[in-house]
Amino acid sequence: MSAPSVLVTGGSRGIGRAIALRFARAGSKVVVASRNSVQLDAVAAAIDKAGGKGMAAQMNVRDHGSVEAAVWRAVEFCGGTLDVLVNNAGVFDVVPFDKLDAATWRKNVEVHLDGAFFVTKECLDALLESGRGHVVQIASIAARQGFAGNVAYCATKYGLRGFSDALRADLGPKGMRVSTIYPGPTDTALFEGVPGHWDRSTMARPEDVAEVVWQAWSAPPGADVADLEVARRS
Repeated sequence: MSAPSVLVTGGSRGIGRAIALRFARAGSKVVVASRNSVQLDAVAAAIDKAGGKGMAAQMNVRDHGSVEAAVWRAVEFCGGTLDVLVNNAGVFDVVPFDKLDAATWRKNVEVHLDGAFFVTKECLDALLESGRGHVVQIASIAARQGFAGNVAYCATKYGLRGFSDALRADLGPKGMRVSTIYPGPTDTALFEGVPGHWDRSTMARPEDVAEVVWQAWSAPPGADVADLEVARRS
């Protein structure tokens, strides 16, 4: 099977960067998208060095116009089709509910739900055209369990899980796969400056999540790749 063409949102660092490099090692064309153009350029160069072909696409997933323009460039770069979309862009705010403001709530909704909708919708034709399209959603264990201080995060990650389940029902008959990945705490920059005591030594690594995404993509036809966990390191 030839190396897939891939678009990764939130691709400038952390989990997104690790996913991009995992596909790059298989020789993929990989488009990384985020708001930070300097970091994106560095990741695109790292993709080339790892054996793939990288492109940086500046994108704000909260802005439909920005998404539309970036996806157009990504699909053109990939030759008119797209095999894998990884909706990875995310935010993380630990805020007790009595301190949660409307702006933080909206940010979570716009990144985790509006963003996943905008990007998936704009990529849909290219994914269907590929004949082996696969949408991968990076959710969280917070899509299955509530945590104190995480009302906005949990609500929108639960919503992403529902989006994935319904999308699978819609697109499965068209030959597309939809996988939802449920990482636990992962050692990324998201935890820098977040209040609380976090033992980052026991967290999963971004590369662990990337390997699960790769396994979902490379699983044989008929394999159950709907919901996949990421093991925590001991």
